[in-house]
Amino acid sequence: MAGNPTHTVTNQPPALVGYDVFGADRALVEAVDRHTAAEVLDEVRAELSALGRAAGSEQVQEWGAQANEFPPRLRTHDRYGHRIDEVDFHPAWHRVLGKGVSAGLTGAWTRPAGHVRRAAGFLVWTQVEAGNCCPLSMTHAAVPALRADPALAAEWEPRLTSTIYDRGLRPAAEKAGVLFGMGMTEKQGGSDVRANTTRARPLTEAGTYALTGHKWFCSAPMSDGFLVLAQAPGGASRAEDEGGGLTCFLVPRVLADGSRNTFLIQRLKDKLGNRSNASAEVEFDGTWARVVGEEGRGVRTIIDMVAATRLDCALGSAGLMRQAVAQAVHHCEHREAFGGRLIDKPLMRNVLADLALESEAATTLALRLAAAYDDGGEQERAFLRLAVPAAKYWITKRCAPVAVEAAECLGGNGYVEESGLPRLVRESPLNSVWEGAGNVQALDVLRALRREPDALDACLTEIGRAHGADHRLDRAVKDLFTELADLDGIEGRARRLVERLALVLQGSLLVRFAPPEVADAFCASRLGGDRGASFGTLPAGLDLASVVERARPVS
Repeated sequence: MAGNPTHTVTNQPPALVGYDVFGADRALVEAVDRHTAAEVLDEVRAELSALGRAAGSEQVQEWGAQANEFPPRLRTHDRYGHRIDEVDFHPAWHRVLGKGVSAGLTGAWTRPAGHVRRAAGFLVWTQVEAGNCCPLSMTHAAVPALRADPALAAEWEPRLTSTIYDRGLRPAAEKAGVLFGMGMTEKQGGSDVRANTTRARPLTEAGTYALTGHKWFCSAPMSDGFLVLAQAPGGASRAEDEGGGLTCFLVPRVLADGSRNTFLIQRLKDKLGNRSNASAEVEFDGTWARVVGEEGRGVRTIIDMVAATRLDCALGSAGLMRQAVAQAVHHCEHREAFGGRLIDKPLMRNVLADLALESEAATTLALRLAAAYDDGGEQERAFLRLAVPAAKYWITKRCAPVAVEAAECLGGNGYVEESGLPRLVRESPLNSVWEGAGNVQALDVLRALRREPDALDACLTEIGRAHGADHRLDRAVKDLFTELADLDGIEGRARRLVERLALVLQGSLLVRFAPPEVADAFCASRLGGDRGASFGTLPAGLDLASVVERARPVS
């Protein structure tokens, strides 16, 4: 009957919108302050707060949801039967991606504190929509690979680092900004890129080749250019296919004369998450390419790009964890049950504090790595060689359990799409798989330990800066030394070793820079071993209320 409502909605939290995603993240703000020179700090904070307000706005959050609700669609041919190999995206995708480009998320290499400000922005923007961060990451990471060829870098770097999102397939010389993708993985090889079978045939013009083969994963296929690996011939006579070895090539999507390069998109992957981002299988059939770096040294040429994208995997997972924790804390702050607010219940507080510790540790370590890029010194480069794969391994592995537990904090509401938590849960395993899964990262750490002693020295120097500050950290460092001293069968123990290294790195940073209640809880549970197998099992005697308060998003 009109005028007699069946019920009144009560005890539901308001939507977490209309806030500064950057400014509300105390751990992130403090990391930016710590790693940014005083003369540019005000500029950096203003820039990141503007991006944070955009990320927290209702409009931009809606764009992120729409980009996932309406995934990309492949069009292999036009209405007349011409092969076009294009991917159509919802307008929301272009709005979100364009905002990421304009915010400088592809331009870290030439600005003061460029990597720290860009890393913080990337972490913030992941919380809007993670799929668009894939082309942003690859475009950013292409710069160091292209610098293997100064002429190529001079041509492409200004476009890669541009803050103009210039969509549409046209010759790169006609565009104010470009995006890049990457193609390494093939069906038969997976992470073993040296098993690639794509062939490169030299053309008449020096440095140019025709590629024939396939790539099993090629994300962002509407990018303007791609760095790919293929087997090049070698020997004195370039006409003879003597197997010169794996080489890096630049494949433009559109050639200089305006014609389309041969880039045959066979299908788009139907992925668990990351639905907004197109990931394709592509075929090359006489595809024009230009060599990058030396023939036969493709892995060495592209390794800096891989390292940069691996750091972005850690940053992306840190962003997903932060958003999951923010949503959980926000819900529990406004939801009442059993006579009081959920956030004040001792058991829920334990869960929220445990999640907050994981999130803050991830953010703190990831920003420390970004600062090492800005420093650029020899010791910092050595530090990155070991710390990046260790951080990528551990942070990305922690993301999925954090997202699942955070969804549970919302109860049944967290299992409903409208809450946004299911999208975080589906996205959460991705960064652990992308750019080398867990075993690849662990083996990369072993490789660095064996071949680059300076890398271990740099990591131990970093850890040693916290010596004597916490007895549990000191004991964990001794245990790490024990692991490093026993090289028998170390490959089978590689995950154990890398986990310990990552935890000790996180602990050393938190002891030095986080509030005492955060460092104490982290060391007690992650290094002291006083914790169960699930979240919410932190030991008694910790100041959990302060840990949770620190993680609360301000709305």
